[in-house]
Amino acid sequence: MEIYLETSLPPNNFHDHLHAHRSIRSYADRAVEEAALTRILHAATRASSSGNMQAYSIIVTSDPEIRAQLHRPHFEQPMVLAAPVLLTFCADFRRMRRWLALREAPDNFDNFMSFMIATIDAVLASQNAALAAEAEGLGLCYMGTTLASCLEIAEILQCPPGVVPIVGFSLGHPAEDPTPRDRLPLELLVHREQYQDPSDEFLLEGYHQREVDGWKRYMSDPKLRAATEAAGIQNLAQVYTQLKYTRRSHQMYSETVLACLKKQGFLTDLGEFV
Repeated sequence: MEIYLETSLPPNNFHDHLHAHRSIRSYADRAVEEAALTRILHAATRASSSGNMQAYSIIVTSDPEIRAQLHRPHFEQPMVLAAPVLLTFCADFRRMRRWLALREAPDNFDNFMSFMIATIDAVLASQNAALAAEAEGLGLCYMGTTLASCLEIAEILQCPPGVVPIVGFSLGHPAEDPTPRDRLPLELLVHREQYQDPSDEFLLEGYHQREVDGWKRYMSDPKLRAATEAAGIQNLAQVYTQLKYTRRSHQMYSETVLACLKKQGFLTDLGEFV
């Protein structure tokens, strides 16, 4: 399978900006300026949105006590305490549904499809905010733990029915300058006209550099190396499924998300299926 794509970039600061993205986990002891934060939040609201409903909410958390409560459900990642701000993007049809009730309109948004619409809206808004934050010279690190611990995080952030934490990131002035991480080649990610399933050889070739670089990164960290060796892991693919994303953990997180959706009123259409 061959896909020919233009890889050279035009002289455009925006493209440079995109390609310079990296996750920042170490932050300077310095507040995020309110004016910059406001610009970032305004940028988030300009994201595309299904039906322009903007079915999301953004929770800005800077209070050290609340961040301390969020530390455990975010798997005790140090940036939760180190970053001056946490942004949590929530799927939110509560606001829309309340407005509908006030205007005597039918409520059709208590179902799984509505959750998916609101989730997409929240993720789009989060990426707008992330790009704006980096344009301000700030650093961030997305945290997948937001969804994995959505039930507990919803309680800490006092999310009412109709609101589910989806994605979030730490935000602050960087105190480190990590090298941008690799990405898979376009030829594995982009399909022309219709989906083209790659051959085994093409697939392995596309993942080769990631396997080399990823394995080197794990072996360079004493704790990760010890965990890898203790588990008898021999390659990066096994790291992903035997160490980082085990079947047991994903089953547990699936149960957490479903429990949160049920509690927050997004599963009325599935009945006997959940």
